[in-house]
Amino acid sequence: MWQPTAGPESLRKRGALLGGIRRFFSDRSLLEVDVPLLSRRATSDPHIASITAQCNGAPAFLATSPEFGMKRLLAAGVGDCYYLGKAFREGESGGRHNPEFTMLEWYRCGWDDRRLMTEVGELLCSLLHITDVHALSYRDLFARELGLDPHSASTAELCHCVQREVDADYEPASRDECLDLLLSHRLEPSMGEGITLVYDFPASQAALARLSEDDRGTLVARRFEAYAGGMELANGYWELTDAEEQQRRLRADHKYRRAHQLPLYPFEERLVQALRAGMPECAGVALGVDRMLMLAGGYDSIEEVIAFPIERA
Repeated sequence: MWQPTAGPESLRKRGALLGGIRRFFSDRSLLEVDVPLLSRRATSDPHIASITAQCNGAPAFLATSPEFGMKRLLAAGVGDCYYLGKAFREGESGGRHNPEFTMLEWYRCGWDDRRLMTEVGELLCSLLHITDVHALSYRDLFARELGLDPHSASTAELCHCVQREVDADYEPASRDECLDLLLSHRLEPSMGEGITLVYDFPASQAALARLSEDDRGTLVARRFEAYAGGMELANGYWELTDAEEQQRRLRADHKYRRAHQLPLYPFEERLVQALRAGMPECAGVALGVDRMLMLAGGYDSIEEVIAFPIERA
C-alpha cells in the first residue's frame, strides 16, 4: 500500500499537462490566484457534500471548489484570474471520482457564457489535441437523442423516458432527477470522442448562473457543460451578480437541505456581501484536471492519474 497507483509515465504527463494549462493562461494574461482550502463556510449546493474538520476549536470545511473565494477576489478588483489546485468532496469515489482532486477554475470579466464556452473548447483542443468540437443546446441534445423537449415535457413523460432508456436503481422523484439521469446515463455516453459543448440548461438547474430567455422565449439557465470521450469535464456559468437573488438561492438550498435531512452548513453571507460591493459582470468555469489527464493519456481509471488516491493517502 506504500506504492503510488499512478506510474512514472502518468506522473510525467500530469506535470506536462499542468505546465500546459499555465502557459495557456499566461499567454492570455490571466492571473493565477490562491484561495483558502480550509474555510469557516461550506457549499450550499444540496448535491455536494463538504468534508468537515476542526480548526482552532471551531468547525471548518475543506473547499469543494475555489468559487466563493475567487468571487470575493473579483469583487475586490483582481480581474481575469484562474486557480489550479486541490478541491475536496465527501462521498466522491469510483472510476472517475476521488474525494481529493485537482480543479481548474477561471473567470473572464465582461464575458458571457457563450464567449467563455469558446475558450473552453480552445483549451481542450490545445491540451487534448482534439479538433472536433460541437456546440448544441440542452433542448437540441434531448430532441436529437430522445425525441423530447426537456423544457416542456411533463414529469410523467420524463419518468417514462427514464424507465425506457436508463437502468437505474431508484425511481426519480422530480423533473430534474429525471433529466439528470437521462443526461448522465443515456446522453453522455453517446457524445463520442470529440468535444461537445451543451448550453442553455433548464432554469431549475441554474445553480449560480443567471437566467434569460432563449430564442423560443423559454427561460433557461445561462450555463454550459463540456464533454469529451463520453465524460463530463467542465461546468460554466454566466455568473449571477444580483446579491438579493444570490441570497434567495442560498436560502433555498438551505431549506432544501433541511427538508431532506442533509447537513446544514454556515451561510456564506460573505459572497452576498461581495456581490453587493460590486462583483463585475463575468463568466466562470470549473474543469476537472484529473479527468482531462485520463483522456489525454488514455487511462480508464482516475487512480491511474493520481499518485495516492484516498485509500493510499
